Amino acid sequence: MPSNADLDRQIEHLMECKPLTEAEVRTLCDQARAILVEEWNVQPVKCPVTVCGDIHGQFYDLIELFRIGGNAPDTNYLFMGDYVDRGYYSVETVTLLVALKVRYRDRITILRGNHESRQITQVYGFYDECLRKYGNANVWKFFTDLFDYLPLTALIESQIFCLHGGLSPSLDTLDNIQALDRIQEPRGVGVTEVVSFSCSESIKIPPKMPWGQGDASGVRLWSEFSGFCFFSSFCRRKRCAGSSPEREWSCKDMPVFLDWCSPQRVGIDSSLERNWVNILKGAGKLQSCPLDDLRRGRDGGGLVPVPHEGPMCDLLWSDPDDRCGWGISPRGAGYTFGQDIASQFNHTNGLSLISRAHQLVMEGYNWCQDKNVVTVFSAPNYCYRCGNMAAILEIGENMEQNFLQFDPAPRQIEPDTARKTPDYFL
Repeated sequence: MPSNADLDRQIEHLMECKPLTEAEVRTLCDQARAILVEEWNVQPVKCPVTVCGDIHGQFYDLIELFRIGGNAPDTNYLFMGDYVDRGYYSVETVTLLVALKVRYRDRITILRGNHESRQITQVYGFYDECLRKYGNANVWKFFTDLFDYLPLTALIESQIFCLHGGLSPSLDTLDNIQALDRIQEPRGVGVTEVVSFSCSESIKIPPKMPWGQGDASGVRLWSEFSGFCFFSSFCRRKRCAGSSPEREWSCKDMPVFLDWCSPQRVGIDSSLERNWVNILKGAGKLQSCPLDDLRRGRDGGGLVPVPHEGPMCDLLWSDPDDRCGWGISPRGAGYTFGQDIASQFNHTNGLSLISRAHQLVMEGYNWCQDKNVVTVFSAPNYCYRCGNMAAILEIGENMEQNFLQFDPAPRQIEPDTARKTPDYFL
């Protein structure tokens, strides 16, 4: 196993935005897994500590964060997930954070975000970046296997509850969260190789995804579906001699095709005219496929569902909302929760605050729900175009709170990569 001197050398190397070798990454992930397996679903954290939100592969902004907040181990850090995807340097970003965790295990806490997932990283950039930088998917596998071991939440001095997303209707207490089996891929919404099915009465449609229910027009189906899902295009047509059918059809014989966030934005009519649609296959690669092949689907057809529910999923995906009670999340996973829910959760568990990330906020942080909840977002100028500030939350020795805002680091030369990831900001 590498010594502290080896780790210091690797960290110095990474701070210059230079990736480690594949063998070094594998050893580092093995070391990190041995540490993380001993940590709790609700990991206790002592103050003082600095709490950080999404990073999303924006490596130079992470370095700016350390410049503003202080370098480890002089400053204790708690990161609330989403280290990869979107930005150009997911590999260097997550490797540096994991190396810091291994080197300073009691001073760095890294939680799991909804992007620390096999499915999501195959679409939003991390998988392709690993292929580009290492020539194979081994490093991607090392990290995604490690992600299964990341704690779901943290608790600062029994008072401030930290997590990536939000609350769950299945979890009333911290003990409920502690009892979860977290060593698994979260059952969150994601991408399957081909999402398609031939409608029939025998198929049970998930209640949150009500496409293909009964006889309905395409207009109404689109309206209903877009309220529950973030797929950019929805094609529900039966090919009739190369032209569009009448507006209404029976769902018993209508194939369903989902074209998830295609940059080409292929329309229904043009797809039908050429008898092809664009689909996501494998590692989020856009490929064309004949409609007849999609009708048959895999293994002779049938629904290929993507699980999108469960308490672990909720912790990574849910969002606070101005409306009271629980609501259906427009993300297609998790829930929205109102001030009444957050207030009751804090009261039940003796908490003063819920600190979470997961949502872009233009000032870098945002109080909501009568200051029961605060959102912290630490990726300035998100996706290199949103123009937002970033922030980190300092919790002092006496639990005093102080936000530090910062702008993007000076723009570096961007890698020559085609940006093919979907526009939806997960």
